[in-house]
Amino acid sequence: MLAVFNKSVVDAPQELVSPPAGADGTSDLRKNEKQLVDIFVSTQPQTTSFKLGPHGFMSYTHHKEALLMPRSFGAVDDVYCGFVGTIRNLPLLRQDYGLTKNANEVMVTIEAFKALRDRGPFPADQVLNHFEGSFAFILFDSSSKTLLAARDIEGKCSLFWGCTSDGSLAFSDDDQVLKNGCGTSFAPFPAGCYFSSMKGLQSYEHPFNKMKAVPRVDSTGQLCGSTFVVDSAKKGNIPHVNSETNWSQDI
Repeated sequence: MLAVFNKSVVDAPQELVSPPAGADGTSDLRKNEKQLVDIFVSTQPQTTSFKLGPHGFMSYTHHKEALLMPRSFGAVDDVYCGFVGTIRNLPLLRQDYGLTKNANEVMVTIEAFKALRDRGPFPADQVLNHFEGSFAFILFDSSSKTLLAARDIEGKCSLFWGCTSDGSLAFSDDDQVLKNGCGTSFAPFPAGCYFSSMKGLQSYEHPFNKMKAVPRVDSTGQLCGSTFVVDSAKKGNIPHVNSETNWSQDI
């Protein structure tokens, strides 16, 4: 799976970008948004791609997917979602969102996002904490240009993110895809976290804590894009949660 979003949607975190070309004797091997997508489509069999207007691309394939980490994709009312893995409590979430018994992980994720966007009954961290299983997803609402990506708390499902040469933000469940497209300007997406175009990177496992970037060095000793971990420092001005609060701006 691959999803790439340009600066019309979001600015990639600067901590993901490795030192400038030549700063440490290396060259910048990153591709731009179009080149990365073209490489993915040309090298991955049976790829399905979706152009998100002027904002980016989403592509996926079932090629070489793990048995317990299936990939799926769906779109409802201009909301597009790529999903990897499974949700253990899927029947309960179907009931919570009024969906039929044949609704899969993608449909549940889209419906959860729409409920958060339109009604905001709970903060995003509570909504995501209700998802039990091994999963990662990337969701894009083209009507509001909202991006939402998340990974399971235990980090059993792989998800990586990186920055292309033209500043686009890329996500994939295959690290080799981002190595080819983002050079050293990529890192594992942190477990138990979500990233949105409005709120940036947040921990839904520890919603009251800040996130901090930690420099990352590869096996050759080269400085790469930073990883992110939960900081011990708490956020300031933590809002009070009650049933009357509208959390629709929490994403």
